[in-house]
Amino acid sequence: MDQNIHQHMKLADIILLVTLSIIWGGSFFFIEILVKHLPPLTIVTCRVGLAALALWAIVFILKLPMPKTRKHWTALFIVGLINNALPFSLIVWGQTQISSGLASIFNATTPFFTVLVAGALLADERITKPKLCGVLVGLLGTIVLIGPEALNGITGSMIGQLAVMGAAISYAFAGAFSRRFKKWGLSPLIVATGQVSMATLILFPLMMIIDQPQLSLKAGLSVPLEAIGAMIGLAFFSTVIAYILYFRLLASAGATNAALVTFLIPVSAILLGVTILGETFTGPQALGMSLIGLGLIIMDGRLFQKLRAA
Repeated sequence: MDQNIHQHMKLADIILLVTLSIIWGGSFFFIEILVKHLPPLTIVTCRVGLAALALWAIVFILKLPMPKTRKHWTALFIVGLINNALPFSLIVWGQTQISSGLASIFNATTPFFTVLVAGALLADERITKPKLCGVLVGLLGTIVLIGPEALNGITGSMIGQLAVMGAAISYAFAGAFSRRFKKWGLSPLIVATGQVSMATLILFPLMMIIDQPQLSLKAGLSVPLEAIGAMIGLAFFSTVIAYILYFRLLASAGATNAALVTFLIPVSAILLGVTILGETFTGPQALGMSLIGLGLIIMDGRLFQKLRAA
C-alpha cells in the first residue's frame, strides 16, 4: 500500500500540482492550434519524437542505465502504444471535431475507467462502494456532456467525444499495465523515455504512409510560427517537463495526491480555450464537468473522511 496515500501536501507540492495542471491543460490548447495547420498523425509523431530526443539527452547526461532485456523493451513497446501513440492520436483527432475545453473534460474521465479496469484485472484493486459511486456519478456527467445529440445519430462532434473517451480508456489500461515497471525496478524517467521512443517507432511509418509529409514538403507547404511554437510547447512543456514534474510530485506527495491533477487540468484548458481561442463554455459542459469533479471527489474519499472526523 502506498505510504503516501493520505499525507499532507507541502506548499511546494501544491505549487507543483497547479503548475503541472496548467502544463497538461496547455496540451489541449497547443493541439487546438496545431490541428489547423497539420494532420493528426504528424502532430503526434512530432510530439513523441521531439520528446524522445529530449528525454534521451537527459538520460545520457544523468548516465542512467537503460533496460537490456527483451521482456522490458516489449513492455515499453506496449505501454508506448496504449499510453502514448493510441491516446495521443485519438485526442488530437478528437480535437478536429470538438473544442479543447470539451476534450479536456472528457479526458478527465480517465480515473473512472482506471477504477473499472484495475478492478477487473488487478487482484489488489477492489472496486469499493465509494469508487463505484464515484464512477457512476462521473459517467452521469459524461452522459450530460454528450447530451441529447446522441439521440440524433452519430455526428462528427459525437465521434470526436467518443475518440477522447477512447483515449481515456486506453490510459486506464496503460495505468494497470505499467505497474510492472515498479516491480522491475525501472525508474520513471527510463519508462518515460522508453515509451515515447517506442511510440515514435510505431507512429513514424504510419505518418509517412497516411499523412505523406514528404509530398507536402515538395509542394512547398510552410508551417506558420504559431504552429511551430505550439509544437515546441506540446513536445517539451506538455510532455518532457510534464513527465519530470509529475514524477517529482509522485515521489514527494504520493500517488493519490498526484492524481489530484485530474481535477485541475480541465480548468486551465477551458480558461485558455475561452480567453485566447474564443471557445464557448456552455451550461451543459459546466454541469458535466461538475458531476465528473464530484465523482472524482467521491472516489478520492478524503473529503468525506475529514467531514466525518469533524
